[in-house]
Amino acid sequence: MKRPAILLFAALASCFIFQPGDAEMNLKGSQAFNEIKAQMPIDRGARVNAYVNCIANAILQVAEDDTGVERWEVVVFRTDVVNAFAIPGGKIGVFTGLMNVARTPDQLAAVMGHEVAHVLQRHSAKQQGQASLMDTVVKGIAVATKDSQYSAEIAQASEIGAKYGLMLPYGRGQESEADLIGLTLMAKAGFDPRGAVELWQNMQAASGQQASLLTQFSSTHPANETRIDDLNEAMPDAFLYYQQAQAEGRKPNCRP
Repeated sequence: MKRPAILLFAALASCFIFQPGDAEMNLKGSQAFNEIKAQMPIDRGARVNAYVNCIANAILQVAEDDTGVERWEVVVFRTDVVNAFAIPGGKIGVFTGLMNVARTPDQLAAVMGHEVAHVLQRHSAKQQGQASLMDTVVKGIAVATKDSQYSAEIAQASEIGAKYGLMLPYGRGQESEADLIGLTLMAKAGFDPRGAVELWQNMQAASGQQASLLTQFSSTHPANETRIDDLNEAMPDAFLYYQQAQAEGRKPNCRP
């Protein structure tokens, strides 16, 4: 075997050897989430928590999760930033500011389905080699949230995620994959998949505002127009899943 071929084989092998397993990633996610909860203000309002958990539970019931998580945890964080995230260990964080853009249960389900898809596809583990991007992400977050009431807490939470190798920018392919898997998840759960397109139309209208904290700053992120086109292309199949879910009685009654 020629030397270049050996080097290529070694490089490829190292990617698999050093990609963390589920147990390690779940532990990192749980540790990071505990620190984030200690640093960011939590909204304990009964109504908003019932609403967010209703959507999350409906999606998780149809998700095929083989990452070793027995029970997912959902926390609502009180901040005006528009975003949500999910990390290994079955941890979901939803920012109250997201409700200003994801205005319906279907639209919020699109966000949560997308974030859950990142975890199911183990995208965080695959991004462990992207540690060099951490400083850029954290600095971008700090600048973007300087006028936010909770800018310090949010920046600190982002640093926590970076410390554990989580919340790194996903690649364009991973984002597109999460969009489409999330679309399927929300539809199978009984949410109207057309809400996903409405969500990104809302995001597009909110451009120039704080449309997305943890992901918007990555240049690998697909443009809103691209996401909308891809979602519309996948809509016929997603709508069939939605109709089947409705016929089988999956009609989540999640009220904001």
